[in-house]
Amino acid sequence: MVSLRLDLTGHLCPIPVHETRRAMGQCSDDDVLEVISDDPESLHDIPALCERKGYDCHVHRESEGIFTFIVSKLKTRVDS
Repeated sequence: MVSLRLDLTGHLCPIPVHETRRAMGQCSDDDVLEVISDDPESLHDIPALCERKGYDCHVHRESEGIFTFIVSKLKTRVDS
């Protein structure tokens, strides 16, 4: 279930990645962020941000150049 939705259509690099970083910094571990962007650079930048931060990111390409990213913080499982 999506906890927060960011519609960043019409914003070019670096706004989508900066706003995603800011929003994820305010999210709790259980929150899920949906980011909507039409900036083609976000197809690289947002997943790269998520990889660096250890977030889970799923990309959905939609028609008319709109991309939806579902981002969540990964919980690290420690086995004893």
